[in-house]
Amino acid sequence: MKIRDFLSPTQVMIDVKASDKSRLLEQLSTQAAAEAGLSRDIVVREIAEREELSSTGVGNGVALPHARFPNLKTPFGLLVRLRHGIDFDAIDGEPVDIVVLLLLPEATDSVKGNALACIARALRDPETLQMLRSARDHEMLFRVVAGHETA
Repeated sequence: MKIRDFLSPTQVMIDVKASDKSRLLEQLSTQAAAEAGLSRDIVVREIAEREELSSTGVGNGVALPHARFPNLKTPFGLLVRLRHGIDFDAIDGEPVDIVVLLLLPEATDSVKGNALACIARALRDPETLQMLRSARDHEMLFRVVAGHETA
């Protein structure tokens, strides 16, 4: 799977203001639901429930909130760089400023199931994170993250 399979330049936002984790997740869930053709209430609930299990703040200022949906055929993502980091209960205790919200198909076949692994791999690289944080616009942000595509 390639990042371009679930993320496009129009699904990238830069310098988003967020006061806290729950409001950010509700805002992103609402937008993702509308774009993916899913029920807003279901997406908001599923993302919140997944986050209650354990934080998706994976460290180094990155969070990967996600949930699975039975009516979704292909993965869908939103990439957001926050204007200021927020508390996300991340594993390292650091504020989060890069968020990729993923809506995933319930089926976990090898192609559809690896969108989360694909983006996690790209965002583990310190050089990539630095370039994301210094990108001037959403198109550059997309080019940086999509530059880590794998077959």
